[in-house]
Amino acid sequence: MAITVRNATENDITAILEIVNHAILHTTAIYDYDARTVVQQQQWFSDKNSVGDPVVVAEVDGRVAGFGTYGSFRVKVAYRHTVEHSVYVSDGFKGRGIGKLLLETLISRASMQGHHVMIGCIDAENTGSIAFHEKFGFEVTGTLREVGFKFGRWLDLVMMQLILK
Repeated sequence: MAITVRNATENDITAILEIVNHAILHTTAIYDYDARTVVQQQQWFSDKNSVGDPVVVAEVDGRVAGFGTYGSFRVKVAYRHTVEHSVYVSDGFKGRGIGKLLLETLISRASMQGHHVMIGCIDAENTGSIAFHEKFGFEVTGTLREVGFKFGRWLDLVMMQLILK
């Protein structure tokens, strides 16, 4: 199985949307309730491109198997060297090293763009993602208790960070 990581194009929006909507509807990886529309995902993609934030996809046999991106952590000017990232892998492709390749790509791009810190915000119950990030040198910097509410329960959010340089 050959995995190719490349810049996403507009042709990838539908595949990215499928991954996003699965996460919204079936997991606590995204704290939204409602599935996104194609128009919303197109706007998201356009917004990312307009500010130079990368959107990358991992492709397996011509199919988008995952994607990753990062963007501003917060809008205040003092945070301009800090980005928050997201990596999502389609259910049928988990455990094959796709997330690793996507995160390696994002870390490399963030470093090349002169960013200093990468943040990950992870649902506290997602211990697999927390352990995954620790393998890359991310450290848990805190837990925000009961800041999300989804599927009838309160959710804790773990904050992790990696100092890039």
